[in-house]
Amino acid sequence: MAGSLSPGDKPTGDDTVDDSAPGDVDTANGPRDAYPVSGLPALVAVDNRVGIPALQGTPRFTGPSTPTNNYFNLSYWYARAMNPMNKPLLRVLAGEPVWPPPIWLMRQAGRYLPEYRATRAQAGDFIALCTSPALACEVTLQPIRRFRFDGAILFSDILILPWALGQGLAYKEGEGPVMPPLRDAAGIAALDPARVAAAVAPVMETVSRVRAELLAEGFDTTALIGFAGAPFTVACYMVEGHGSRDFAAVRGLAYADPALFARLIDTLTDATIAYLAMQADAGAEVLMLFDTWAGLLPPSQFRAHVIGPIDKIVRALRQRCPGIPIIAFPRLAGLMLGEFVRATGVDAVGVDASADMRVAAETVSSSVALQGNLDPLALVAGGPALDTQAHAILSAMRGRPFVFNLGHGIVPQTPIDHVARLTELVRAG
Repeated sequence: MAGSLSPGDKPTGDDTVDDSAPGDVDTANGPRDAYPVSGLPALVAVDNRVGIPALQGTPRFTGPSTPTNNYFNLSYWYARAMNPMNKPLLRVLAGEPVWPPPIWLMRQAGRYLPEYRATRAQAGDFIALCTSPALACEVTLQPIRRFRFDGAILFSDILILPWALGQGLAYKEGEGPVMPPLRDAAGIAALDPARVAAAVAPVMETVSRVRAELLAEGFDTTALIGFAGAPFTVACYMVEGHGSRDFAAVRGLAYADPALFARLIDTLTDATIAYLAMQADAGAEVLMLFDTWAGLLPPSQFRAHVIGPIDKIVRALRQRCPGIPIIAFPRLAGLMLGEFVRATGVDAVGVDASADMRVAAETVSSSVALQGNLDPLALVAGGPALDTQAHAILSAMRGRPFVFNLGHGIVPQTPIDHVARLTELVRAG
């Protein structure tokens, strides 16, 4: 799930995902004073992918508050934020072996943060949290304010797309997502791509707000990541109707009625292309596909239902959103990882915690970035276990394009100081 219902993880409704004051972050000129900057909407309008309505609140910039200083300070920070070479994550995704590597974490916004828990309580319903631009923007920014991660991933959920297509969705405490099982032609025919744009309009507003707030709060080196679930993983929940360890119903359907299952995958593939393109238009700088359950499939099914749809999505996005980098996370791909990367042409591939990063580096071209793959429970343990595992990953990845991340989503019991320690280790190289 993602962004903090985590990207790349089993959806639970809350696992998608002391505070530093962003306006007080040191710059080359020392701490910044907070004051309103006039003319921000006009300047930001230069980039038509940043939503003007998102620009709310009080941006913070350096120097005394005069019209001239306001303009030049704003111009400086805006230019920095719009320069891809100023963002380590974008540099790595362009094939540069940046060191120390950029870092962000799947489910970096989530229940381990007290501020997330407070915002979640304020929203009440989880879908309401995902579709409230103000609250979803706030949750997306919370881990950036604490740890200044190099990637800010949109707070949402991979099941927002089938919900937007018209399938029922609810999140039950202790149970995660629950959907009416979709297992026949009538159910697939009832999915309505025409309603998606209106249904996800609040999500697009969140993207625009986050992009603008990253600039306004001085996080000019942090790139905004949009995401979606890959068609197979989304289909797992749609067909099964809930979470599962083996998703037997969806795998059985793929064998028993391949034509029907292909129709569902095709519907999701086309809808995912449109959904991710909308996120790019709204201001996302990176797009990511989470195929959490890809590793359930044998090679022939993996090629048909994981590689095939993702290849189509990547090719379509290259046409519709030229230049935007794409990350995919085919969790538990194992020996299929190299073929997956070659066949789909993604810019980066996420590696789960079960894989040896040295082997992954031998399998995947050095022009493709690797992302991963610390065990989330090593992060929970902290101490020597965390240090040893993090150093091993860094040692294996030095000299190639690499993004430090987890091999699965951060878990709710993770101590905040362990996350701080990890960012310290990674930034020390």
